[in-house]
Amino acid sequence: MDERASVWPGAWVVRALLVFFVLAWILGPEALRDAVPIWIVFLIALGLEVQFLWGAWRSEQRRVPDRSPQAADRERLGYGDDVDELIIVGDGEHEVWLPYTEDAAEEGELGEDEAGAEAADAEEEEPPYEPEPETRRRPLRGFATGVAVISALTLTAWWVDSRTGWDSVDGEARLAAVERFSEEASRIAGKPVTIRCDESRDYVGFVQHADGVAIVGGDRAYVTPEICHDLYRLAFRGDVSGARTGRAIAVLAHEAWHLRGERDEGRTECFALQSGVELGVRLGLSEDRARQLMRQQLAENATRGAATVEYRIPPECVDGGSLDLRPDDPEFP
Repeated sequence: MDERASVWPGAWVVRALLVFFVLAWILGPEALRDAVPIWIVFLIALGLEVQFLWGAWRSEQRRVPDRSPQAADRERLGYGDDVDELIIVGDGEHEVWLPYTEDAAEEGELGEDEAGAEAADAEEEEPPYEPEPETRRRPLRGFATGVAVISALTLTAWWVDSRTGWDSVDGEARLAAVERFSEEASRIAGKPVTIRCDESRDYVGFVQHADGVAIVGGDRAYVTPEICHDLYRLAFRGDVSGARTGRAIAVLAHEAWHLRGERDEGRTECFALQSGVELGVRLGLSEDRARQLMRQQLAENATRGAATVEYRIPPECVDGGSLDLRPDDPEFP
């Protein structure tokens, strides 16, 4: 059996795609690094390596095929199924299989005793195949190579992430940023509140679909490090990344409205996008740019899927509607 037969045929394709994706994650845009946690990719890659090892290891446990004359050979040579033992006779260069008889044993190069010994040996059960030490080491060597590649890519990804995301911001700058975020959230909440960047991922991020979380009416909210980094880049560096910046502003405003006491997610999002215009201006955007980003978030809100339908803005969230915070202002949000 081909050694590769026991390995899923598509595994090599997935393996190549994973390597390509990791390289794209490292060298590509920051949005990709923010959107996809790299540890998921590495877990899939490690699982593939284990599957490769198991498949290769099982293929080495196969037995040596039976090299005695098969039923088709016996039928072709005129020996029926009632012949239990065959021996080889000849001069060393021309050999044929014959039924074991005393005459056949005398005619062959083997003596009667030797032929009988050969026949007796043939009756013994064929021992299981034992791979050579080098053959046994081959799957382990391949597995070790795969793990080494995964480890190298993991270290590279960690190095890139530590110098491009929220982790790349030094401690003092982080404290200043978090203090600024808390001040802005307190304005919207109408009371002193605290914003925390959930660097340990205990509350938001990874498997949660939300970029922030807050206890309704409480005094503390958590947002993902990616949101913190986008807000930091805007407030402290003046960097704007289009929809990502708009999303970060909307998330901060959204959690602030929860802290203010608003429970319904749809209404909270409606109020957040309206407050997000002034928030964006205070963080360094022009009014036109801030309004443009919030309108973009408003348009994208209508495309939310079933998993986040509770965040969909209600019909009353329109200019002059019951949820319009400034009904006299023709601009919305």
